[in-house]
Amino acid sequence: MTFTDDIQPIPVGAITDWADEADVVIAGYGVAGAAAAVEATRAGADVLVLERTGSWGGAASMAGGFIYLGGGTDLQKACGFEDSVDNMAAFLNAAMGPGADAARIADYCEGSVAHFDWLVGCGVPFKAEFFGEPGWEPMGDQGLMYSGGENSYPFNTIATPAPRGHVPQMQNKKQGESSAGFMLMKGLVDTATAAGARSLYDVRVQALIVESDGRVVGIRTRRYGITMDIRARRGVVLATGSFAYNEAMVARYAPRIAGRPAASIEQHDGQAIRMAQALGADLAHMDATEVALFIDPQQLVRGILVNERGQRYVAEDTYPGRAGQLTLYHQNNIAYLIIDGDAQEEAMASLTPQLMMRPPTWVADTVADLEAEIGLPPNSLQATVDAYNEGAARGEDPLLHKKSQWLKPIKSPVGAIDLRESTGGFTLGGLHTTLDAEVLHVSGEPIPGLFAAGRCTAGLAAWGYASGVSLGDGSFYGRRAGRAASQA
Repeated sequence: MTFTDDIQPIPVGAITDWADEADVVIAGYGVAGAAAAVEATRAGADVLVLERTGSWGGAASMAGGFIYLGGGTDLQKACGFEDSVDNMAAFLNAAMGPGADAARIADYCEGSVAHFDWLVGCGVPFKAEFFGEPGWEPMGDQGLMYSGGENSYPFNTIATPAPRGHVPQMQNKKQGESSAGFMLMKGLVDTATAAGARSLYDVRVQALIVESDGRVVGIRTRRYGITMDIRARRGVVLATGSFAYNEAMVARYAPRIAGRPAASIEQHDGQAIRMAQALGADLAHMDATEVALFIDPQQLVRGILVNERGQRYVAEDTYPGRAGQLTLYHQNNIAYLIIDGDAQEEAMASLTPQLMMRPPTWVADTVADLEAEIGLPPNSLQATVDAYNEGAARGEDPLLHKKSQWLKPIKSPVGAIDLRESTGGFTLGGLHTTLDAEVLHVSGEPIPGLFAAGRCTAGLAAWGYASGVSLGDGSFYGRRAGRAASQA
């Protein structure tokens, strides 16, 4: 994919034959496209979903399945947790980072309980059981987990901690291979299909078709090498995912994650963003990214994370994505996890399936020896460990406020896991949309007939993240896009 692909809008007068048509045409059959299809069909529209691959699902069907929801859902209540709309909003306004849209966050939080009920109504199953261990996702079929560091510093001083990672129940789940995102997608697609939505696979969208006044009335596509122009009588919904696998776009907008895409799929090539840009669409947060640190959280919480100066810089029990962001953007992508033998054995014996468990790169009898082996400045790691151990003996972490349950003095033998260049991420920016999922022109006015949702838009996340935000706002605003397009 380069910047030279033909994405120029096509005047409707140049179309000689429509290969297909529908009231609402949706590009992409991931979580946003599926949610849009459900709502548009329920609103009485004839709906056609175009999908680039041979089946529905997108990145969502391969994801761990977290949907970030709160405010007092039935699942939260069943697991014994209280939450409120204001409490959820307070967390998200802090956690979504600089540039977070307070109006969008308020809108999302206000509708969160109803959105959970809607998902259940679409046949998405949730087991009323809480998973309280550190991890990238629950080990079994538990339905609720902390997924954004809500119970870690500084967020536990800003809002009352409440777990909001809602995970669909899946039998025979395998972390990283067969996860709960599939169950989310199956419920939505089955509901959309039962309501009458049609789908067409192996279709690549190329450009938008417009009236002379700029209104979007269709999409030019290619299928098996044949050009197909598809008419949208009411509206087009773009839901084709991020630009994490478009090397040219990443180099231009988010160069720090160039060459290290993660938690994304290669179909996320930015095509919808560029098609809309060709019409003058506005963008937001194109430089923002989520960054994973490739280490198992069971190891992370039991050690201390230090930089090239031997200093700690983040509480190790925070959301791992936050640790990844801070490592890549503020520590030159250099990190070492210092962990003693007992802590390593505890982590290895945990419930984790050891997908990302790492053996120590260096092992030594003393911290001084370990410091020398890593090549850290003299006395730097020793001073850090001494200060950490002094606080841990009292059950305190005055520097970074790690929770007391994870505070144990570091003993001998001691090891270090080399986490240099151990980050990868995906893009969070995209099309600037209204709360009704209308794509905005750079003039500030909506582009008539054009709607978008999911990772091709700038959603809730700006320069922060919590697991489940993408599936959460993708499905939430996908619904809005479907409703709005059906009424356009």
